[in-house]
Amino acid sequence: MRRLVYSIIVIFAATSSAFAQKTKVSKVWVADQGDGTYINPILHADYSDPDIVRVGEDFYMTASSFNAVPGLPILHSKDLVNWTLVNYALQRQVPIDHFSKPQHGNGVWAPSFRYHEGEFYIYWGDPDFGIYRVKARDPLGVWDDPVLVEEGKGLIDPCPLWDEDGKAYLSHAYAGSRAGIKSVLVVKPMNWEGTKTTGVGKLVFDGHDAHPTVEGTKFYKRNGYYYIFAPAGGVSTGWQLILRSRNPYGPYEEHISLAQGSTPINGPHQGAWVDTGMGEDWFVHFQDADAYGRITHLQPMAWENDWPTMGEDPDGDGTGQPVLNYKKPAVKQEQTIATPADSDEFDGNDIGLQWQWQANPQATWAFAHPAKSKLRLFTTQLQEDANNLWDAPNLLLQKFAAAEFTTTTSLEFHPSPKLKNEQVGLIVMGMSYAYLGLESTDNGLSLNYVTCIDAEHGKAEVKREIVKLDANAIQLRVKVSKGGICTFSYSRDGEKFEEIKETFTAVPGKWIGAKVGLFAIRNSQTNDSGFADIDWFRFEK
Repeated sequence: MRRLVYSIIVIFAATSSAFAQKTKVSKVWVADQGDGTYINPILHADYSDPDIVRVGEDFYMTASSFNAVPGLPILHSKDLVNWTLVNYALQRQVPIDHFSKPQHGNGVWAPSFRYHEGEFYIYWGDPDFGIYRVKARDPLGVWDDPVLVEEGKGLIDPCPLWDEDGKAYLSHAYAGSRAGIKSVLVVKPMNWEGTKTTGVGKLVFDGHDAHPTVEGTKFYKRNGYYYIFAPAGGVSTGWQLILRSRNPYGPYEEHISLAQGSTPINGPHQGAWVDTGMGEDWFVHFQDADAYGRITHLQPMAWENDWPTMGEDPDGDGTGQPVLNYKKPAVKQEQTIATPADSDEFDGNDIGLQWQWQANPQATWAFAHPAKSKLRLFTTQLQEDANNLWDAPNLLLQKFAAAEFTTTTSLEFHPSPKLKNEQVGLIVMGMSYAYLGLESTDNGLSLNYVTCIDAEHGKAEVKREIVKLDANAIQLRVKVSKGGICTFSYSRDGEKFEEIKETFTAVPGKWIGAKVGLFAIRNSQTNDSGFADIDWFRFEK
């Protein structure tokens, strides 16, 4: 049965027209240098645990999305350097009721992306429910509803392999926080349809001695060898481990193909091997960049004696280190410079695909408003047990897009005359957060600067009134400097901006980078809430 697509999801759903959408090159980060070379990261945004599949001349990427909705982003490229965000494979997190509230750090962990018998498959581990799978014939269309391949706690980082002999397998790791075991990898038999594991499987690798926290499996076969690519050593400190065997159940030999070396690229691992179809091999991986999330890098990859080496290998020991810039991959069709969208003018029938909620959305939270070329956000009541906005499901957010950038939004606030304390604003969100917000009070509209340090653990907001407003139109801005230093400002005339003297240092969310975006909330029930009309949301240097 195909997924029911609720009205709020229509805003985000992508179809084959996604390629035809008006796209603009980012003003804050472009990897393609225009001279046949690129710089890393290819995506200065939080696309962690990337995996890629090539079909013909098209490359498709997905990544971990955790609790964000929609989830399982689908990105497209012709050359592995220039990427656009074209769809999501998961329009709502399942179980739907469970994910109607923010489940920070849970949900979609480390997906694998495969193309098999004319269909695209994505597998992922939800650490609380088990291993799921979705599939589609068209990656730009509607994906099938999730299938629970194996139920269980702590089953993570799965990857399927369909063998030439008609047998299928699934590799995966374990999350110690749920399973009680970690740093081991297993391979299990799976039915050919890819819907169920059919046995308990075998322990194929124990990393406790030399490769702690081994996880993130990617399962391949090449030249008669079975390969498991698996990161080890920790997210920000580890390396890329390669295992190989003549039998899917082992025993496996081991080799480290990529490590930090003498570069500033910490923890280079967890990603995708992909060939271009032109005789070249490449590896896409992430780097943990703290508040900026797990940003995406591209490394050349070479095979010698059936072992891969990634990046450059200055000492010739077979373990590479990341490149900071390099020549672009050789491909048949050269692609024009492209980037995932960040700015949004709200001019069309849909808002941009870059936006995500903190939980499964309700149909009344937001509407594209084509007649006015605006996005309308209705205020939504915070649940009674909410300590702060960490618990608010209706934050509309997107990823940090560069190390340094400025985000400005133009909006009008129309509070309900029946209510007080409705709020709308611009927020930088993580385990701590800060925002500039307009609030309706007994004395009219106030502009407040609010911080919440250690929001994850229920700490209270600290609010400071900046100014009383005599009009409902305003522009709000945040400038993000190196190190995630955030400076907020506002303008009542669209020209002169008044800066908040206090700065805020962005911090990551749960397994993700900080995000920036919009909110509209209230603390009481009503049958006619207020709203904010957002004219545009722009990223600039």
